[in-house]
Amino acid sequence: QVQLVESGGGSVQAGGSLRLSCAASGYTFSTYCMGWFRQAAGKEREAVAVIYSGGGTTFYGDSVKGRFTISQDNAKNTLYLQMNSLKPEDTAMYYCAADSYPLFTRGGTCAVGYEYKYWGQGTQVTVSS
Repeated sequence: QVQLVESGGGSVQAGGSLRLSCAASGYTFSTYCMGWFRQAAGKEREAVAVIYSGGGTTFYGDSVKGRFTISQDNAKNTLYLQMNSLKPEDTAMYYCAADSYPLFTRGGTCAVGYEYKYWGQGTQVTVSS
């Protein structure tokens, strides 16, 4: 059974940084898309950053480009999201998600406009002004 467990959320002032972690277990698939999605109160869920295990290609949402960095440690089966220069509008519940039969864009990055198969429980990030 695949399990994704997020950690690292918390409260921070604008301009600060946080690093989220997603520990994955129970999976045997070798190639996958895995990433971070977020949902703020009263808003739709949006893709933040996703990485493809096969070649490391990445997707970033427009609102986080240049501020957030996704990475993975295959030895630890852990996905990270380094978030710098945080803004109040980054406040949301952040979810780790993975798909073992992913879809791709024409550009070769992981598609994000569909429901990934595996999801964590989420970790809250709150940024105050």
